[in-house]
Formats: sequence, structure tokens, C-alpha cells
Amino acid sequence: MNLSPQWLDQLRGRLTLSALIGRSVKVEKAGREYKACCPFHSENTPSFTINDQKGFYHCFGCGAHGDAIRWMTDHRGLGFMDAVKELAGEAGMDVPAPDPQAAKRAEKRDSLYDVCAAAQDWFTAQLQGVAGAQAREYLEKRGIRRETQAKFGFGFAPDGHGNIAKALDGFQADKLVEAGLLISVDGKTPYDRFRGRLMIPIRDARGRTIAWGGRILGAKERLEREPKYLNSPDTPLFDKGRTLYNIDNAAAASRQTGRLIVVEGYMDAIALAQEGFEDVVAPLGTALTEEQITMAWKMADRPILCLDGDNAGQKAAARAVNRALPMLKPGKSLGFVRLTAGLDPDDFLRANGTAAMQGLINSADTIVEYLWHHERAKFSHKPDADERAALLAALKAHASLIEHNDLAREYRTDLVDRFFDQFGWNKNKLSKYADRLRSVANDNITFGRDKFIRAILLGLSRYPRVISDVIDDINELEIESGNLRDMLDILVEIAIGSPDAEQDMIEQIWEQKLGKDFKKRDYRSDLAFSFYHKTEHADRAENDLKAVFQILATESRCERQKRMANKRIDEEFSQDALDMRSQAESLQRQALHSLYERSNKIREYSEAA
Repeated sequence: MNLSPQWLDQLRGRLTLSALIGRSVKVEKAGREYKACCPFHSENTPSFTINDQKGFYHCFGCGAHGDAIRWMTDHRGLGFMDAVKELAGEAGMDVPAPDPQAAKRAEKRDSLYDVCAAAQDWFTAQLQGVAGAQAREYLEKRGIRRETQAKFGFGFAPDGHGNIAKALDGFQADKLVEAGLLISVDGKTPYDRFRGRLMIPIRDARGRTIAWGGRILGAKERLEREPKYLNSPDTPLFDKGRTLYNIDNAAAASRQTGRLIVVEGYMDAIALAQEGFEDVVAPLGTALTEEQITMAWKMADRPILCLDGDNAGQKAAARAVNRALPMLKPGKSLGFVRLTAGLDPDDFLRANGTAAMQGLINSADTIVEYLWHHERAKFSHKPDADERAALLAALKAHASLIEHNDLAREYRTDLVDRFFDQFGWNKNKLSKYADRLRSVANDNITFGRDKFIRAILLGLSRYPRVISDVIDDINELEIESGNLRDMLDILVEIAIGSPDAEQDMIEQIWEQKLGKDFKKRDYRSDLAFSFYHKTEHADRAENDLKAVFQILATESRCERQKRMANKRIDEEFSQDALDMRSQAESLQRQALHSLYERSNKIREYSEAA
């Protein structure tokens, strides 16, 4: 069948996913989405959501994710084409007629699957025979247990020419060449590609063998003149840049863990899987390709790269980052485990155990952290002016590769912040600005408070659900600016009705109701708190927002106490009234200074840029 992406999108668009799932699972309306107890794992509290507008379901408990077709294949157990045909019937669409050329290609692939299956059976048998003694000894030394050997289908290709053709004499030689098992040169008799090698089958997502990786065994001189690992060539079944090793096992495991680990080679993947990290895959080259990154993102939003700690592994990580940066979108990223130089994941696991490996994975760096450490390591401990300028330029260049504008801006801000955190910035500007803020705090409290209130309101537009937690503090606020008071009233009204309202919608409503009095978010002049900017650490941002509200509410109470003291002084001058005002002013200054300390570097972003 010739099922184009456009036709499949049209099919999905004609279906109501919540109704489809609701036939077998009890679903409930939850805002703009639906929720249910996940049918893929046991739970009592619903964590399974269905979004009809976007056409996908997602479980926050086990990570199950997919569209209408995926629902039919994973939950109903149908094959892909059976699922498509059933859904097309419901949608009133005709399935495209078979393409004769596509049918021929499918028939050709099917015959190659038969070749690969037969070859895999033979390689497995050889491992258990007399010829496989050295390979079995190698596996024992590597600590690969018997059950693991069976699960991953280890085999052995004996040394010599003509073995595979003789073993698979039921297939024509040209099929063995096409499957990558034989090499044909200038019309001469084809000979075995894999000789004297431990054979590791490479499988597709359905568990079918499509290629092999062969690990060389034998004398030292042979190890020196031939590649340690030899992969099958690209074939109609196998494209190494579009294949991930162990995807057949990892896809199911990843749905349970919501995680995907990416290691450098077969043996690392097998070693981790053997110790319980079954959501692990490996690329079949030195670095992830764009296609492999896309495949990984379908299994996890933040695949974790755990590559070797040597130079080759670090270069592979750098290439993966450069390929991923233009593709990044909100919610799709990468994580990075930093291994000690000279160690690979298998070495680390042997030396430190599963708990230590789990700890490394849990504390994986973000892309921003990786880029910072990677670029910083290129320069001396105390870089001079030229080196600092080169470092800053390199960090900005990485951010410029991101095609998503908002994300590029956030990455650039974070990377530049890290640079100034370590190396400082124009000290004279900092001193003058700090003096100006102190002056504001001492002499013009209203102006300083308005700056903070504006930043807080803009932070609340990102996290409106915080309003319900700080409503008492909101009532305490002293807001003299009518414009800011209007912004707050509108925001509270929105949050009460829609606590999960999105920032863009809130800012549009502000603009519609306030007109020219509404000033849009300005990254160059607004005070910069953690909650003002988009961040992956939403919990931290929300906690900071609540803390700042408490501080500002305290400052407002001090302002009212100061007014009461001034009134008493006017009515009856007394030392008690003076002390009351002095105490209020002192607490007020402390509160504002606490706010300054929480703002990012007490600076405007124009000076950091």
C-alpha cells in the first residue's frame, strides 16, 4: 500500500481519539483534555491524558504515548495495516490501492527477512558448537550471562570462506550478497563478509534480524590489522543511520520508565540491559544522526546520552549536540552523563554497581550544562580577555543554531548567565546599577516596588496556578500604580477560571483590555527572576515566585506600619512613634534588598547581552 504521510494525517484528523479510546476505557473530561486510568499499567489515580486537538494520548505514569493508529496496534494488538484499514472504515476513507512497484519491493524485503532469519539461526548454532569455544570464552570473560546471550541472540561466524553459502544453500548467492552476508568483487566468487567473529544480530522494532555486528576474535596480529567491529553494509532492510541497536527491547521498556539511555556500542547496551537498564539503545556509528535523534524522541522527551569517557566518546557527544541543536523544540531535549576519562558505561557499571549508574543517569546534565562544560574545558583555568571573548562567542554560536526562536533566546540567556557568573561583567556598570537600586530602596520605595510587582505579574502569567497559593499575600500588596493593579485584577480573574491558562493567552487579554497602557514583556529592562524566564525547572520557579510574594507582602505591611507611625508623629510626637517608623523602614529595606538578591545578578539584561 502507498500510504503517504499526508493520507495518514488526514485519517487521524477525521477521528476523535477520546471517543475511540472511550470504547474500552472510562474517560472523563478534564479542561480541554480527557483523562483516564492508564490501560497500559495498573493505577488508581488517572495519569493517562487524551488530547483530541493534537490527536495523541500520553500517560505520565508509564510513558505510553501515541495516536489513533498506535492505540489500535498497542492496545488492540492489531498489525499496522489492519489498524489502518479498520480506522479508515470508521472515517469513511478508502485505503489507497496497492502500488505494484511497492508490492515488488515488499516481496523483495520479505525474502531478505527469510535470508537473515536463516543466517541468524545458523550463527546461533555455531556459537554452541565446537567452533564457538573461543567466542563462548570471550562472553564469559565479559560477564555476559547465558540468559543474556539467548535474549540478544549471540552467534558465531567461523573463520574461512564459503561457510555461509554452504549453510544457506537454499538461497541464491545474489540474495546473500544483497543481505550483506557475502561480498562480491569484480564477478569473482562471493566470499563470507563475517569470518572468525562473534555475531551480534541487529533487529528492527518488530524484533526481526536485519543485519549484524561482528566482533573480531583470534590472534593478536589479526586484531591489529582488521577492525574490531564490522557492521553489515546498508541493504534494503538496513540503514545504519536510521537504526538504533536494541530498539526492539528498549521501546517497550521505555514506555514503562519514561526514559531512554543512549550508549556508544553493542556491548555497553547489552551490559546495561543485563543489569536492569533495559531502556537502552546504541547508534551504529560514532555519533547519533538526525534520524536517530528523531527516533529517540519518539520514545522519550529527553534521551540521556551515556557515551564513553575517552576522546572519541566526547567527540561523538559533541557531534550529537550539534546535530540536535537545530532540531530542538520545547519539551524535546537531550541529557548527558559525564563518565570519568577512559571509562565506558560497561567499565563504570562493573566497578561501581547499578546504584552508582542509576545516580549518574538521574543527575545527567542538560544540554546547557553540557555546552558550558564542553566549551569551558577548552580554555585555561584563568582565561585572559581574548580567551573569554572566544568562549562567550562560542556559547552564543551554539544558541544561534537553534531554529526555535523562543528556545534559542532562552538557551542564549542561560549560557551567557553562566559566563558572567564565573567571569563577572563590567564592574563599573554593576556598581553604578547596584547604587541606583539601593537609592531606589532608600528614597523611592514606590518606584522600586513597581519594578518588582511588574516582574512578579509577568512571572504569574507563566505560572497562574500559583495565584491560589498566594491569594492572601496578594491582598497584602501595596500597589499604587493603577496600571499594575488592573493587570493583577485581570490576572486573578483569569486564574480563578483557568488556573492552567497559557502565558500567550493572558498577555493577549492584558493587551486587549489595557490597550496602550500595557507594556509587553521586555527582556532588556524588566527585572530578571527565575520565574520571569521560561525554564525547565518549573517547580523551582514556582517556589521562588511564592517566596518573593511573601517578601513583597512583608514590605507592604511595613509600608502601612510606617504610615501609621508618621500619622502618630504628626498627631503626638513621641519616641515610641519614632522607633516604630525606624523599625518599619529597616524591615522594609531588608525586604527590598532580599528581592534584589533574588533577581538575576541585580542587572538589566541589556547590560548582560
